[in-house]
Amino acid sequence: MASLPFSATCSHHSTFIDFNYTAKNSKVFFLRNSRFASSRRNFFVKSVASDQNQDLKEAQVTEEGSLDTFVPDSASIASSIKYHAEFTPSFSPDHFELPKAFYATAETVRDSLIINWNATYEYYEKINVKQAYYLSMEFLQGRALLNAIGNLELTGAYAEALKKLGHNLEDVAREEPDAALGNGGLGRLASCFLDSLATLNYPAWGYGLRYKYGLFKQHITKDGQEEVAENWLEMGNPWEIVRNDVYYPVKLYGEVISGPEGIKQWVGGENVMAVAYDVPIPGYKTKTTINLRLWSPKVAPDKFDLRAFNAGGHAKAYAAMKNAEKICYILYPGDESLEGKTLRLKQQYTLCSASLQDIIARYEKRSGESKNWENFPDKVAVQMNDTHPTLCIPELIRILMDVKSLSWEQVWNITQRTVAYTNHTVLPEALEKWSLELMQKLLPRHVEIIRMIDEELTQTIIDEYGSEDLELLQEKLKQMRILENIELPRSVAELFVKSEKSSVVDSTEEDDISNEETKPMEEEDQLEEQDIENKDEVTPIEPDPKLPKMVRMANLCIAGGYAVNGVAEIHSEIVKNEVFNEFYKLWPEKFQNKTNGVTPRRWIRFCNPDLSKIITKWTGSEDWVVNTEKLMILRKLADNEDLQSEWREAKRRNKVKVASFLREKTGYIVNPKAMFDVQVKRIHEYKRQLLNIMGIVYRYKKMKEMSHEERKTCFVPRVCIFGGKAFATYIQAKRIVKFITDVGATVNHDPELGDLLKVVFVPDYNVSVAEMLIPGSELSQHISTAGMEASGTSNMKFAMNGCILIGTLDGSNVEIRQEFVPDPRFEEVKAFVRSDVFGPYNYEELMGSLEGNEGYGRADYFLVGKDFPSYIECQEKVDEAYRDQKRWTKMSILNTAGSYKFSSDRTIHDYARDIWRIDPVVLP
Repeated sequence: MASLPFSATCSHHSTFIDFNYTAKNSKVFFLRNSRFASSRRNFFVKSVASDQNQDLKEAQVTEEGSLDTFVPDSASIASSIKYHAEFTPSFSPDHFELPKAFYATAETVRDSLIINWNATYEYYEKINVKQAYYLSMEFLQGRALLNAIGNLELTGAYAEALKKLGHNLEDVAREEPDAALGNGGLGRLASCFLDSLATLNYPAWGYGLRYKYGLFKQHITKDGQEEVAENWLEMGNPWEIVRNDVYYPVKLYGEVISGPEGIKQWVGGENVMAVAYDVPIPGYKTKTTINLRLWSPKVAPDKFDLRAFNAGGHAKAYAAMKNAEKICYILYPGDESLEGKTLRLKQQYTLCSASLQDIIARYEKRSGESKNWENFPDKVAVQMNDTHPTLCIPELIRILMDVKSLSWEQVWNITQRTVAYTNHTVLPEALEKWSLELMQKLLPRHVEIIRMIDEELTQTIIDEYGSEDLELLQEKLKQMRILENIELPRSVAELFVKSEKSSVVDSTEEDDISNEETKPMEEEDQLEEQDIENKDEVTPIEPDPKLPKMVRMANLCIAGGYAVNGVAEIHSEIVKNEVFNEFYKLWPEKFQNKTNGVTPRRWIRFCNPDLSKIITKWTGSEDWVVNTEKLMILRKLADNEDLQSEWREAKRRNKVKVASFLREKTGYIVNPKAMFDVQVKRIHEYKRQLLNIMGIVYRYKKMKEMSHEERKTCFVPRVCIFGGKAFATYIQAKRIVKFITDVGATVNHDPELGDLLKVVFVPDYNVSVAEMLIPGSELSQHISTAGMEASGTSNMKFAMNGCILIGTLDGSNVEIRQEFVPDPRFEEVKAFVRSDVFGPYNYEELMGSLEGNEGYGRADYFLVGKDFPSYIECQEKVDEAYRDQKRWTKMSILNTAGSYKFSSDRTIHDYARDIWRIDPVVLP
């Protein structure tokens, strides 16, 4: 690329920058930013080909906040890509290869997003609108390029521009690494919500952490799963905008002292600076572009010990810097050690502290001189995605009390009207708890505040239930207190003693009066001794020194917030009736349901263009992309043979892509004519990948016992696809990964079976892999143990893409396990596995988890054997249904038609209306 002469002129009213390409067929790119003009702000973009003139295209933002639409054509886009390839390079200038093409292309898209981002937030600031702030430890975004240009309606223009530059859009898009900011459904839900918030024009921000190495990159070797660090930031992230001027102190350790007028001061300890990185999130066919703000910790340069470094103590010199940086090295560091637990708590507090400081600073800026803290909940709604951001409750209180000098009564009222909590688990053992000792050491001021909240909650419980029935009251306090295995506040302990003492006096009062004059002195002494003994006996349950003292984060969320929601109707009922039943009886108005959803933009429109075209054709418009109720039109057309034929052809093309992808990633060759049976999700015993693979082993064993002709008659050809990560320290889950890959290695190389059965484990499952697999899937398995899955959203993505689902009919919590007679087919499979048919690896521990009588994860805790007979019978029905392709296609169409209710747009509407109380804000 030729060099670019540069000229710039500045005046009091404007800045004019003129970039002139001198190469043949190059463009002229003008950018004028009249930032000092008194009447309006103008953004002019002009693209001129050397061989022809083109019209001036102009995007304007007036003082009133209007944003005129600027739609670049392919020529101006190509010009902008060439500019970024030379002037914002991540690669050497001599070649315009695919990696360089991706970064330059992404940077041109980011330019458009920044224009919309600035206009969106200038308008929000001007009208001082109430905003929702979504705090999540995970945002599993996936690749951004195709999603962004799709939302901007520029896919065709970018494809044409890149073609002119010698590249294919799809090839360029594949160069983008997935952002390693999440792991599972929690993070994907958060990203779907941001897409819907922007698309529906709701004023909102997301807050998260900028993980350098993500969770981990998964490699599948002969030993099973191996973990290596993610490298997604190795070449930089073209979507993020570092805000070096936006940073907040995050204090750790230290001590609490009383300052002037009794105001508490948290002093000493370590100070980390959280720096903001912004990622623009565009809406679909709207100017609204909202923000995902990610925090990255660092320390000031003066923390570098130059003297120690020059003396040779290099590790000591930069110890403070490394301690700060490692807070966001990886998502969910292993917490088997005290160091791991400490690092996780630091992560959670960094997210909460930096985000709350930022939210408060933005509120003060918007409010100006007229700020009234009582109105804070009228302008701010904070949504905690699970319990990871729970510390934002005591952090909000700390800032308002210790920094803004508000009273306890004021800040408690403000907090309870500002913060809301989404629960994601029905398992009591999975509800997050933290060691009081660790929290006291790391966050001493917050422990004081949590004790105050616990005392408030305790008093509320006493007010509700009274002190007449002490046993009942004691049980309520044991279940509901935030502090577990920790002594009651003194005032409450005294209440128990006084109540019991009064009951003792009342019971003897009549005898005392009748014998008052004649009662010997020694009887009075005995009565006093009895009172003392009773006082000791009725002291509330003392902490057990053998058990740890814990802080129950979910209880803190419920007490400190104004809304609690489950993520599916059944899940929310379990939350109300079982998990948090005592809280529900105390505050029924707090509890709501908000069934999860997924964005139809990423999960149909962009990842499955073949099916999208068919849906648009048969529904009559593209309205379904935003108004998914339009998908119901397909119900009336499900028997139409022409539609069915087009539908099957789209699925076939997607399966061919999947087959090619599997060969590239695993080396296995699969037949696209076989049924594609998929289970992709986090590897966990309750999600029961083990049930799936045991069923496959049974299928394989039966095939081996048959002749070639019998196999063809009895079994439909099937490709069984797995994907998902097992947490690095979750040994049993890693055994399951190893088992699946060993079964695949045996089955896939068995010459007797041919294409009749294949088992493939896709390494490093992520959003981009899902976008490839889901459109080509025909059967998807959602077979978690009944009662253990709060919602799950992957089932929604599969249904949207016309995939048939089999799953657990989840209607209530798991009943207490009863003795049952093991199914002989299940015993047959276990014996087959133990015969070393799948290699020399010792699977005794894995098979043993399905047997025995005690221990978490043993005695078939997750009911794999219990449900095995019904699972096998279901799979037989699947084979039968697949043979009738007309029936199967109809079911596929009806699944897509019925997926209208799974849109995250609907979920966000519900949140906005019922919890956040915010309205759409459309830029004029």
